Amino acid sequence: MRKYCLLYLRAFMMKHKLFIFLSLHLLYTQAQTPFSQKYTNVGRIGLNITNAGTIGKPDVSTNTNGNPSLEFPIGSGIEHLFESGLWIGAFVDGQPRVSSSSIEAVKGYSTGASGFEFTQTTGIDERSSLTSSSKYSSSAISHQDFYFQMTDKYTVIPGTSQAIQGHDFPLFADVKVESYAWNYSFADYFVILNYTITNNSSKNWDSVYLGLYSDMVVRNVNVTQETGTAFFNKGRCGFDSTNTAVYAFQVKGDDIDYTQSYVGLQLLGAEWRNRYFHPSQKDYFIKNGWSIPKINAQFWNYGGTNPPFAKANDDIERYSKLQTTMDSSTLFMPTGPYNSTNNWIQMISTGPFMSIAPGETVKFTVAFVCAKQLGGLSNNQTTDNESNRKELTNHLGWTKRTYLGEDANENGMLDSLEDLNGNKVLDRFILPSPPATPKTKIVTGNNKVDIYWDASAELSIDPLSKKKDFEGYKIYRTNPGDDLKLNLQDAKNLIAQYDKSGNNIGFNNNFKAVKLNQPKTFEGDSTSYTYHYEMTGLLNGWQYMFIITSFDEGDEQLGLDPLESSFSENDFRVYTGASPSDYINKDIQPGVYPNPYKTSAAWDGNTSRTKKIMFYNLPKNAKVTIYTAAGDIVKTFEHHAETYLGEDTRWFDNYGGENTIMPGGEHAWDMLSESKTAISTGIYLYTILDIDSGKIKSGSLAIIK
Repeated sequence: MRKYCLLYLRAFMMKHKLFIFLSLHLLYTQAQTPFSQKYTNVGRIGLNITNAGTIGKPDVSTNTNGNPSLEFPIGSGIEHLFESGLWIGAFVDGQPRVSSSSIEAVKGYSTGASGFEFTQTTGIDERSSLTSSSKYSSSAISHQDFYFQMTDKYTVIPGTSQAIQGHDFPLFADVKVESYAWNYSFADYFVILNYTITNNSSKNWDSVYLGLYSDMVVRNVNVTQETGTAFFNKGRCGFDSTNTAVYAFQVKGDDIDYTQSYVGLQLLGAEWRNRYFHPSQKDYFIKNGWSIPKINAQFWNYGGTNPPFAKANDDIERYSKLQTTMDSSTLFMPTGPYNSTNNWIQMISTGPFMSIAPGETVKFTVAFVCAKQLGGLSNNQTTDNESNRKELTNHLGWTKRTYLGEDANENGMLDSLEDLNGNKVLDRFILPSPPATPKTKIVTGNNKVDIYWDASAELSIDPLSKKKDFEGYKIYRTNPGDDLKLNLQDAKNLIAQYDKSGNNIGFNNNFKAVKLNQPKTFEGDSTSYTYHYEMTGLLNGWQYMFIITSFDEGDEQLGLDPLESSFSENDFRVYTGASPSDYINKDIQPGVYPNPYKTSAAWDGNTSRTKKIMFYNLPKNAKVTIYTAAGDIVKTFEHHAETYLGEDTRWFDNYGGENTIMPGGEHAWDMLSESKTAISTGIYLYTILDIDSGKIKSGSLAIIK
């Protein structure tokens, strides 16, 4: 009897162990949340973010289609980042452990690869504080929030039996990631990343450091022909200790004329045990017997093997990177390894957090900040000095101000007179608000544009001052050929301004010159337009950018100059030219310009794929066929006025952008055949079929090379 009881007990225990094993197996092999990515596009920065915790798009140098990596301005081709990601370092049971969402890898992120130790647990959601947005939410922080969650607890890719390489000792860190971006003209050049990190293990994390690893590389991917090592080894770095930011810039390269840009990775702050974790608070931390907060800057060569610029190969070396900073003699050496041109890796980190207990949470906030590099070129190279960094320094200042919000004295506490919205909570990520962006309608015609806008901005109330502080409107325009600089917004010129009279702000010229006697409406558009501005004498076929903004009075109490509404929300790429022709009722002859086409046109890009000529006086829906003089078909394409935006021509991919307005009766051809080969010198014939009426007209053009 005893024998049978023992056998039964053994069988029960085996079954019980199997149940426990299967339960744990199911816990750590649940179905994987799909990998996803989004990029910010509300301002001038296009920053790619994935729910695996990586920042950037590593293949952007070889694949310019799809999402940007860290492009500034959007549409320029000027990229600033290979890849970036969060590092968390701590001692657990006396051993250093580091969990990372990105490290050096030739092709960047790959599921299960070594160093990519975080797994997505949600997709990326989006919300917006803009009431006009389809993503509007009262809980939004910025004009475009992304948010998702990830964890390092999995050592096996969920849903598979494949181990995550080298990830044997997870911290069991659950991380909520949020990004914030704005479209204001004074805040559209940075994206803030806010990490909320929770210890969901059963053990303390001791001597904790948090950092963001980055491989910031500045190149123009639309222009450069350099690839591989030659693409990545043209950069240098620096450290702005005042604004706690590491930065990178391009020194030389085949695209240097089309770049001249800075990118900074700025540590804005951390919050631990309801306290602002920052070196400025050292007295408080000393009083409580805690370690004094530090901010560390690190740089090393991609794949480097020579100290102090060697890469980190394991958790011990990665923890060392997080907890140490380059000494001042190395950082500010006028010559030497640090100032050499190379592919540099950057890291900004903070710590030590004495301990993070099970269930405890810490916040860590950083930002990517971009700016134009001032000063131009010297000997076909860029240099780094205080003057050239002036715009970057200003931008870093605004980013920090945005993070601080109501914390004007930077002590991490809500003091008297700081509670601007009266909710008795210290609010971060607050910006003063310019007036609303005017709703705008642009009608393009032959050598002219008509600009209409509404008066909604005049009702705007600033959320901080609570005043209705609208002052006026500004109209900007670029010049023909500015698009070839790949940075149209920076090429804008103020062409008109109208503002209130009777004060010491602006022109004091009031609005009589542009105000309509009766508001104007357009079919299918519910907006009533109050103002009208006409510009004539424009050149057909050229791209102009028009920007219409509103601005306020500023605020002397807050020390603010007048603030202007978004440039990026209201920038229009406009082409003047012929409207769609009526072939049946009018004797309209289509044509081509320039004709003859000699070698190149002034608007052409710098490659054989970025050239164009324009067909004009096309009907609303047309089929265009180009022939050789012998009658062989060279190229056929269709034109549809209501939808055509230049998408079939590479010129528009390189130099065009969103918010494009075409005249309707014109269509570009890149002078490439159906097989995408450049056509040769000669006389060519063309026919244009009006698809709606069936009527055909013809003509000829000459190509001279």
